Amino acid sequence: MDPFLLLAQAAPPPAPVPSAPVTPPPGTGTTAAGALGGTGAIDVSFLGMFLNAHPVVQIVMVMLLLASIWSWAIIIEKTLKLRTLRRKAEAFEDTFWSGVSLDDLYDRIGDKPEEPLSSVFSGAMREWRRSLSKGLAATVAARHNLQARIEQVMAVTVQREMEAIEKRMTFLASTGAAAPFVGLFGTVWGIMTSFQGIAASKNTSLAVVAPGIAEALFATALGLVAAIPAVLAYNKISSDIGRYGQRLENFAQEFITILSRQLEEHS
Repeated sequence: MDPFLLLAQAAPPPAPVPSAPVTPPPGTGTTAAGALGGTGAIDVSFLGMFLNAHPVVQIVMVMLLLASIWSWAIIIEKTLKLRTLRRKAEAFEDTFWSGVSLDDLYDRIGDKPEEPLSSVFSGAMREWRRSLSKGLAATVAARHNLQARIEQVMAVTVQREMEAIEKRMTFLASTGAAAPFVGLFGTVWGIMTSFQGIAASKNTSLAVVAPGIAEALFATALGLVAAIPAVLAYNKISSDIGRYGQRLENFAQEFITILSRQLEEHS
């Protein structure tokens, strides 16, 4: 037997040369160790998806979370404020229609009304008293001018009070309209980055693809979480504010009718 053949059969096979590992780009959610201490498992909890997401997607998530918190703060504040305003308006109307003298009611309220309805009344009475004290209701033309001034004062007061009530409502409208698209932007960016990681790792298994897609879709979910309550609350609160504004305007019309009758009695 050939001795070279015996040596070739006895020699161990050559050791395989290890290939260089391919590391996917950061923020793709497809690292081998994941977020559980390098155990090979992928953390798909809300916190884990946020920590493993791309920095751009993380910024989008934080923006949507802050928008949702601020929206709920506005919703709670407006709901409580409108409830208080309705209660105070009912108390003022009960006093106003109880037959009390207008001068006595104005002296009781003074220059510091507590709610919009009494502000409308106080502004009109202030102009009424000032004009009468200066004799600006002696003629028919002067009485017409006084009535026009009182109507203007009440209209300006109603507008000013309604602007204060409607403050920050535009944020709810903007959040309801823009939050889904902001979340969609985060989703598109996250999926794009996830596909880049898949291409780099050359691994298309579901275990590799799913975490990155879940992190991206989490941004869309946050957008909907911020938008849906904002839209529903905006519609409800806007309707309540509209009814309250109509209440102020109706009171202004009724009050100018009362003052007009008193002007005719002074003639």
